[in-house]
Amino acid sequence: MSYKDYYSILGVDRSASAEEIQRAYRKLARKYHPDVNTEAGAEDRFKELGEAYAVLKDEKKRSLYDQYGDSWKAVSEGHAPPPNSDRVRVDFKSAGFDPGQFEDFGSIFETIFGNEFAGAGPGTRRRGFRRDWPTAGTDHEATLTLTLEEAFEGGTREIHLSDSETGQKRSYNVNIPLGVRPGQRIRLAGQGGKGASGGQDGDLYLRVGVKPHSRFRLDGADLHTTLPVAPWEAALGGEVELQTLDGAVRVKVPAGSSSGRRIRLKGKGYYRKGASRGDLYIEIRVMVPRTLTNEERDAMTRLKEVSRFNPRAQERRAAQ
Repeated sequence: MSYKDYYSILGVDRSASAEEIQRAYRKLARKYHPDVNTEAGAEDRFKELGEAYAVLKDEKKRSLYDQYGDSWKAVSEGHAPPPNSDRVRVDFKSAGFDPGQFEDFGSIFETIFGNEFAGAGPGTRRRGFRRDWPTAGTDHEATLTLTLEEAFEGGTREIHLSDSETGQKRSYNVNIPLGVRPGQRIRLAGQGGKGASGGQDGDLYLRVGVKPHSRFRLDGADLHTTLPVAPWEAALGGEVELQTLDGAVRVKVPAGSSSGRRIRLKGKGYYRKGASRGDLYIEIRVMVPRTLTNEERDAMTRLKEVSRFNPRAQERRAAQ
């Protein structure tokens, strides 16, 4: 397989910043996306761009790629790069060495790395290079599913996961940030793959998922819910109790409220960044009893006789 130059694929310099790499990828991805570009090879080009961006946008992967080329992934998993690989590029001159003064590459590595290459004659393929340099462990990712209340309240929680390398169950104490959002990642430093030869252990990232709630819908930092009210509460108005994520509140229902009317409680929604909160939006839902007592039926019958209210006429007037 020929060496893939991810920088050339994205059309950026090797010194490009993360922002420059992102801009270059987005521009080219729009151009070659299969939904907008039907030319032959566009889909393959789009996949190639995605492969390059996936490596260069990640600081650790990019560092390994810069050092080991196509062998970066094998090295990240604790393996040594292939011997004499033409994908491993070392800029000797920038390190103060001139390859022209050495008889072969073995002499160069002897000078750089010391006696690991000693004892081999000129022109002989060196096999004594020690490959036990420190290698960082790989990062792992798992899903942490919470209820809306757990995500809202945050705090410390013990979870149990199977180790992806050993298959054994492991316990972790996770500090859940106050008001963590769906899709947000929690980093457990050093809890990923084990490093090799003294290399740093990788990290474990927990991607947060939040279960659907029976009464609340999360929209950014706002919460949405419904408030069931009786016909007389909607007609006469008054205060009714509503249970929120952090306790019960009294909600003032304006007289003459119909189903669909919205009430906003400022600052009673979900957490934003920091301690501030969004709003809670309450939708009135007028409920009627499925069965009536004799007294209720008499009252409803009397209301029907004395009331001139016609909801369908009111709807027509509102539409005009």
